[in-house]
Amino acid sequence: MYKILILAGGYSNEREISLITAKSVTKELKKKRKYKLLIIEPDGNFIKKLRKFRPNLVFNLLHGRYGEDGYIQAILESEKVNYTHSGVLSSSLAIDKEISKKIFLKNNILTPPYFKFIFKNNLNFKNIINKIDKKLKFPVVFKPINEGSSVGVYITNRKNFKQNLLKLEKFKEILIEKYIPGREIQAAILGKKKLGIIELKPKRKFYDYKAKYSASARTKHLIPVNISKKNFNKVNRIAMKAHKLLKCRGVSRSDFRFYDNKFYLLELNTQPGMTSLSLVPEIAKFRKISFIQLIEEIIKDASINK
Repeated sequence: MYKILILAGGYSNEREISLITAKSVTKELKKKRKYKLLIIEPDGNFIKKLRKFRPNLVFNLLHGRYGEDGYIQAILESEKVNYTHSGVLSSSLAIDKEISKKIFLKNNILTPPYFKFIFKNNLNFKNIINKIDKKLKFPVVFKPINEGSSVGVYITNRKNFKQNLLKLEKFKEILIEKYIPGREIQAAILGKKKLGIIELKPKRKFYDYKAKYSASARTKHLIPVNISKKNFNKVNRIAMKAHKLLKCRGVSRSDFRFYDNKFYLLELNTQPGMTSLSLVPEIAKFRKISFIQLIEEIIKDASINK
């Protein structure tokens, strides 16, 4: 029997989403009856449990820091066990929004202009506003350097500038990025395949944490996307290019804004959610790929890319 250790929970702000994802994936795998499953958290006994179970594969369903930033991947590498999704370097590059943006820009992938801001004592709000006026113009987006699921992301204007900035002081450093209006389009890649795209129409200001994971937020998911064939192919090509540049494995999801007939790549997620509200399973379903087929494709990819 093929043994899969499912790694979920963790210590990031996305702990609850990770547990929901693990529940969804486990439910599907149990239907096959050919897998022996063990769900554990990356706690102090993690290595001991891993070695005792001796899995054929670790299905990494952790989200955010310590789960998709290269940390847990480095541990799994040292234990010489196969695991799903991207490796150490790819994970650390993708979750760092500043480094990944530099890579995208260097390789002619359009991404919103930005600068990094480091919190220090005695914040000079006037100087920060002057820098935004000079480099970006309002509105802007505040976002932590290395969080996922839109944790701590705020669309900011002059009126709510101080309030939003102070909310992020705990992160020590953030990106201040030019706000790009337009359509929200997400593109999924699986291995060497372009899975497709989906458009989001959140009732909230943007596709934030609540819009992603709360049914009450009622974000509209539009698929197929009403877009020209030329632009459909273009956004898929950009997503694949970004996936390859960061040397990603398994699934990745690239988040775009489509404005003035241009695609702006906001970020690439190396471990997209796999819940009932998640986008990659929905894109796959439109391609006639069931949830269990998608999961087994991820397992197959991880087994090949040792």
